Amino acid sequence: MCYSALIRADYAKLLREYGAVLSLEEFAELYAHDPGKKRPKTPKAMDDGFAGARTEQGRDIVAKIQQWHAEEQQALQAELVKQSERRDIAAATLATRPTQKARNDLRVAGNRIERAQARLDDLHRVQLLPRDNRIFPGTYAPVMVSENGQRVIKPMRYQCRLPDKPARNDVLYPGTYNARRDSLEGYWRGAFGLRHGVVMVRAFYEHVPRHAITGRQLGSDEKEQDVILEFRPDPPRDLLLACLWAEWEGPEGRLLSFATITDAPPTDVAAAGHDRGVVPIRPEHLDGWLNPDPDQLGLQYAILDDREDIHYVYEEAA
Repeated sequence: MCYSALIRADYAKLLREYGAVLSLEEFAELYAHDPGKKRPKTPKAMDDGFAGARTEQGRDIVAKIQQWHAEEQQALQAELVKQSERRDIAAATLATRPTQKARNDLRVAGNRIERAQARLDDLHRVQLLPRDNRIFPGTYAPVMVSENGQRVIKPMRYQCRLPDKPARNDVLYPGTYNARRDSLEGYWRGAFGLRHGVVMVRAFYEHVPRHAITGRQLGSDEKEQDVILEFRPDPPRDLLLACLWAEWEGPEGRLLSFATITDAPPTDVAAAGHDRGVVPIRPEHLDGWLNPDPDQLGLQYAILDDREDIHYVYEEAA
């Protein structure tokens, strides 16, 4: 299963390269700062992609993002004050009367201070790092779909909630960020042949048993240990990962979400010890995939099957 990926969020280049338009209305709705609403989980690159916007809509999105940043910054600064006080009290206690509680408080406060300060630094940082493009289940990403024959990029959550499913399914079935090819006409029949998209990525990540990387059997006295591998196409290029997406509405509001399709892994991924893989779409099949005919599912399977022989290199992720 593809649990994480390195997306592209350089909007101007994406629009130019793929002839798409940006759905500013959907981005504005995502970033809308309503009372009681939690901040959407968006990668920094996706937020910063609007910096320098020239249109009124674009500047409005920037203002909404900055409002979220200011609120989060205030909460982080309060957390730093709280945890600093906790750390100081614990340190003073340990100096006179060592207790297990004081040792735990010192450790926990130190960890929380480190996390809060790192997040504050990220909010203020201008230069993007590779990790700023990374998505995980529950994170939003730009997804390309088709509306009336026009390629459109919309923000969607990476974990798909189908229209006929309750919100609690997100917890009951946490693996719904991937759609297995052999279940496209089963669980995913509400989206397959109806709502197709692609997410543009430069790399993807998989959990792989360490012993499987070297192709050896696990010893009887060994415990399985997972490592995270980053897979990149060689030479570097965009991967147009096949997705299904859905629009859900309920008491919690409106949600756009997607799942990447997975199938048997490509040779290089299988050789690294993983048993499934994402499915990149050939660029020449892009419009055919984005504009499916529900009465011609065979054509969609043919697109999924007509894969390029992409060579992948991998390394252990930090």
